[in-house]
Order: sequence, then C-alpha cells, then structure tokens
Amino acid sequence: MSELAFDEMSVLSAIYCEKDEFELLEKSAEKGLIFRIQMEVEAATSERTLLSLLFQLPTEYPHCVPEISVSSEQLSRKQCQHIKQSLLEKASALEPEPMVHELLLWLQQNFTGLTLNDQSLVEVQEEGGEEETWIALFLIDHMRSKTKYIKTIEKWSLELGLTGRLFLGKLILVLLQGARRSIKEYIHLQRTVKVDVDSSGKRCKEKMMRVLCETQVSDLKRLRISSAFLYEFVS
Repeated sequence: MSELAFDEMSVLSAIYCEKDEFELLEKSAEKGLIFRIQMEVEAATSERTLLSLLFQLPTEYPHCVPEISVSSEQLSRKQCQHIKQSLLEKASALEPEPMVHELLLWLQQNFTGLTLNDQSLVEVQEEGGEEETWIALFLIDHMRSKTKYIKTIEKWSLELGLTGRLFLGKLILVLLQGARRSIKEYIHLQRTVKVDVDSSGKRCKEKMMRVLCETQVSDLKRLRISSAFLYEFVS
C-alpha cells in the first residue's frame, strides 16, 4: 500500500477532526484504505447541505483514481449520482498524485453549479415526459483482467440504470439499453477510468473501444432484458 495514501489519510483526519467528520472504515492489503468524510457545503442560497463521501483508495493509488460514493439526506439520488460522476471525471483529469483533498475543495467551490445543473436536467426531463430509450453496441479489443473488468461493467450499468448484455467470444461486445444520457456517461467512464491492466500488469484505460452502433428505439423494439446486466460466453 502506498505511503502517499497513508500520509494523505493522516492529513485528511487532521483537517476533518470534528466529531463524525472523518472515519477510517477499513485498511487492508487487498482493498487498500476505505474511509468516510462528512462535510457541509454551502450553496449560493446560503443553505448548507451535509454530504457523506465514501472513498476507497486502492493499493495502486494515486496511480489510479479512488472509488467514490456520495450520499445526502438533503439531496435526491440523481443529484448524488451526478456529484459522484463529476468527482470521478475531475479525478481522471488530475495528475497521479494524492488528490482527495483537492477533490473536496473542488466540490465545495462547484457545489452550487453541480446541483443547479442537475436540477435543471431533472425538470426538463419531467416536462418532456419519460426519456426516450436508446441502444448502443460497443466493441472491446481485449480483457486481460476479465473478472474485474466484468464486475466494473456490471457496476456502472447498475448505477446508470442501464440494462444490457456482454458477449464474450472471438469478439467482445457490450450491448446496452437505456436513457441516452446514461449511455453517454457509460462511454465516458469506459474511456477515462482505468478498467484493465496492460502487458506489464499496470492498470490502464480502455483506449481501443469502438462504438459500433448508437440509436434510438421505440417501445415496441426495446430489448426484453429483465435483469440489470447479463453476460454470455459465445464460441
């Protein structure tokens, strides 16, 4: 486990030192460091919102981004998901250095914009009725760390409300169905988050994924996939 991760955790525990602000949940060679930070952020209206942020720093951190979970009793699930996604995008754009404190500062500075933009999107969708269904088909070049790769795809699909199938054979194909915005978010994650390992065993991003098809479908043509995500082995 990186000494940099331990040092950063010590700094964070010193900064967030009030009751219930910082809590170390797990420390292991397998999962790395898992801790929770509770912080209040202020919107433009001067209203304060209490956020609970769960960070997991993998053993490869800071050479990979942390896993992040966001929750708040004062925000909707969609708003929390939007904040989480924005934090991950910001983390992917940073240099491979300790970044949690920088992410927290960025969140405090941009909280109003994040929640306002998300609320505007929700209102537009409500006015326009149910969002149209889209399907997309992707070609993945290879999977070296297959088990972890599949779990990551399943996790993203569940979080984004997508259904789909993963076909594992001579070609590796991912078929997704759901809201177009969610599919766009999935594509962004697939291309910016380190999901596999290279020939030397280091975590790497998916640089060779190709979008073969992305199109809107009518209710009658929706794929009948009951569970969140399925995968099949094809010869």
